[in-house]
Amino acid sequence: MPLWLFTFLAVIAIIGAFGVILQRSPVHCLLALALTLVDVGVLFVGLGAVTLGFLQIIIYVGAIMVLFLFVIWLLNLQSEAKPNGHLALKFFGSIGAAALAAELSVFFFSAQPISRVTSIPSGYGSVEDLARMLFSDYLVAFEVTSILLLAALAGAIALARRVPGAALLRTPAEVQRAARPGSTVR
Repeated sequence: MPLWLFTFLAVIAIIGAFGVILQRSPVHCLLALALTLVDVGVLFVGLGAVTLGFLQIIIYVGAIMVLFLFVIWLLNLQSEAKPNGHLALKFFGSIGAAALAAELSVFFFSAQPISRVTSIPSGYGSVEDLARMLFSDYLVAFEVTSILLLAALAGAIALARRVPGAALLRTPAEVQRAARPGSTVR
């Protein structure tokens, strides 16, 4: 892959990732994430990992993103209102981002240069090899991960579900106070 094409695709991936965190609408965030994931899949294909690139696009963009979109539409999520302050949260978030950038720069500048080129075995990275490893060596981990994702999705739906008339619900003590004559409980 030519350097200019890699650089172009990397810049598009970074712009898409910024779009995920800077958009206010959940659907726009999801579309920016889909752009980023497709771009990463294209980068994999361009770098010679064709199987991984197509799996990235098929699984993440084709299945996971549709699932996220379905959950957003099911929960009827709206755009967030303007953030109100939370100066301490912004401060600690900035410190965390600075620490992460410092750690990344330390790793980048202390990395050893590549001194030798190794050859890859002939069947490495093929669909057959991936399927054999996934459904033999990593079958339990694969199934546990799928169950955890399903439980997380069910939990997110249960937590974010809006109950109709939830604003009208009262505790038993409020109901008793409201039943007294001359009560002003709302």
